Amino acid sequence: MSEAREQVLGAVRRSLRRGDTAETLAAASAATGRIAEHRRNLIPARADLPRAEQIALFETWAVQQAASVARVPDAAAVPGALAAFLKAENLPAEIRMAPDPELEALPWRDQPMLTVTKGPARESDAVSLTGALAGIAETGTLMLHSGPAGPTSLNFLPETHVIVLPAERVVASYEDGWDMLRARFGEGFLPRTVNFITGPSRTGDIEQTIQLGAHGPRRLHIILVGADAEGERG
Repeated sequence: MSEAREQVLGAVRRSLRRGDTAETLAAASAATGRIAEHRRNLIPARADLPRAEQIALFETWAVQQAASVARVPDAAAVPGALAAFLKAENLPAEIRMAPDPELEALPWRDQPMLTVTKGPARESDAVSLTGALAGIAETGTLMLHSGPAGPTSLNFLPETHVIVLPAERVVASYEDGWDMLRARFGEGFLPRTVNFITGPSRTGDIEQTIQLGAHGPRRLHIILVGADAEGERG
């Protein structure tokens, strides 16, 4: 256990007037062991599918949750698909992009009318573009994490959020997504923030009527890269 973590838990024990008794030490050891083993929860059988069907399930659930999905054959087609989406939604041809090397490497020169800037979201930004660590097939959810290549503000401030998701990152369950996160950062290390995004922001607090964009983007568009482009949905 790290020194900082031990200090925090020690402060909690002192506030509860509990010392390092054999019982509390055993409980702490058991909890630490359970965390370390990454025990998997009950996983819905609906996501246990062949690869193509798993990707289709992710798309189906995402669309049901009011997101839109465009399939493109490869990364080179992303700028064109993004420009087409902006035009179809009558949105400005300006995006605020995450400083992600994978996004920066896309052929933006193919869309000279599209203005691309990079960095955290600003109040004036209408459309953001980010990547995603994983797509969760069982619910159509996107898993994103913070870091230099993914400012969290891009996930919440602009009214339209566009996410580029390679089809190879679609996984069956949330547990699979956490496995990918641990593989990327290493055991025992996590980013400051992990966001799970299922469709655009919404609330039903006002007269039990669903309102989009209550606490974040009112549009969520997913560009699914590398999957069979047939059967594209919008």
